[in-house]
Amino acid sequence: MPQPLFLSLDGLDGAGKSTQCRLLAEWLEKRGVSVTRCADPGGTEIGDVLRNLLLDQRRHMTLACEAFLFMASRAQLTAEVIRPALAAGRTVLSDRFLLANVVYQGHAGGLDPEQVRSMCLLATEGLEPHLTFVLDLPIEQALARRQGPSDRMESRAADFHARVRAGFRAEAQRHPDRIILIDASQPVDKIHERIRREVESRTT
Repeated sequence: MPQPLFLSLDGLDGAGKSTQCRLLAEWLEKRGVSVTRCADPGGTEIGDVLRNLLLDQRRHMTLACEAFLFMASRAQLTAEVIRPALAAGRTVLSDRFLLANVVYQGHAGGLDPEQVRSMCLLATEGLEPHLTFVLDLPIEQALARRQGPSDRMESRAADFHARVRAGFRAEAQRHPDRIILIDASQPVDKIHERIRREVESRTT
């Protein structure tokens, strides 16, 4: 590949992000591409502490507090993991990133999405993914696919998750050059094939 890419996958919990992250990383590595995988929030010592706070159902916090904790984790992840990897010529693949907060705290939560985006860019010093894949799935199907107990974000009401899905779709429509909406109800291999085609189209 001519330059290291920064790629992220997003969507409702249960849409298949982890599976597609793994498949994409394996495909890139078979092509001789060095890959750094990470998850947001988390991925650093500080980030993991913040992730536990954010997902713990026993914690009650305001929406603004929640947003700032996400930004703090992302700032550390960007500085410690993502920027050094890109500087070393590695492609970075992140399970969630900036778009998630624009949608969850913005479109779904009620904060101004553009203000949330500005907060995100402040945390990353302007760094954002070259391309984000949004795995789109009806809420009922996403719920059925989840495994284990729900965390603080997953346990929110169905109407919240409906707004999350609508937010992802709205952002993909606004930014089709860098946000790719993919039907996640397709077979896993079909989704992976579509992601591969999109990555190839930007690297050849």
